[in-house]
Amino acid sequence: MSYRTIVVNLAVDTKPAPIVKLAAELAKRFDAHLIGLAAADVPPLVATGEGLVYEGEVMQIQRTEIEKRLAELRDIFEELVPSSISNEWTQHICGPTRALGVAARSADLIVTANGGEDVFRAVDIGGLVLGVGRPVLIAAENAEHLLGKTVLVAWKDGREARRALSDSLPFLVTANEVVVASMEPHSSEDVRNSLADVAVFLEQHGITTRTEVIAGDADGDRLVAFARSIHADLIVSGAYGHSRLREWAFGGVTRSLIGQSGITRLLSN
Repeated sequence: MSYRTIVVNLAVDTKPAPIVKLAAELAKRFDAHLIGLAAADVPPLVATGEGLVYEGEVMQIQRTEIEKRLAELRDIFEELVPSSISNEWTQHICGPTRALGVAARSADLIVTANGGEDVFRAVDIGGLVLGVGRPVLIAAENAEHLLGKTVLVAWKDGREARRALSDSLPFLVTANEVVVASMEPHSSEDVRNSLADVAVFLEQHGITTRTEVIAGDADGDRLVAFARSIHADLIVSGAYGHSRLREWAFGGVTRSLIGQSGITRLLSN
């Protein structure tokens, strides 16, 4: 198993070089086709100082500014990605979460950085992870490389964790060390058996792993602290959440991992 097509998201309001370099490095490692993507949208309505709402000229000015920025990002992408890497560029005047959802139809992996608050200009990480149907690699802040020599797999026996385990196999196969850890108040026989089954699954893929039980309730900060204690630079985890009215409701660990910026995470749902 490998990633044959990788989509990298370039946010319009952040420096694109780190994420492009990281994605290009991954494309080279996995001999993958790299698609650079940037998108932003114009808010549908504009309020004036008098409280009126109008369209037209102001919206056209904003659209022109977005198109200019997308062109700049394309130039940076094409400059930073070596010609030896198969690549292409795509850009859209629409919300980046929506654009990535469309691009994911033909992708094995989505690479992005943490999103901002403006849904018209920044990806909604939570909505992307839970809705895109592909693994999402969320790069650490300003990270230009992902060695993936030590990978921590957060294990909770269920569909999401199983999906994340399978989705991360290309990283696990190339890692020097893989640690599968479950956060539990008590190390019961069921937990140990579950971890043992995961170790067998990975061994069948040629991956040697060790298992750990982290004492205590599931907690994202404790998970990240454990990752740092073993010098992991990638956390693999299932993403737990559901749509509630027009918002996403997340499990505590998922919510914490989405908000992290100091370590790269691969999340699947």
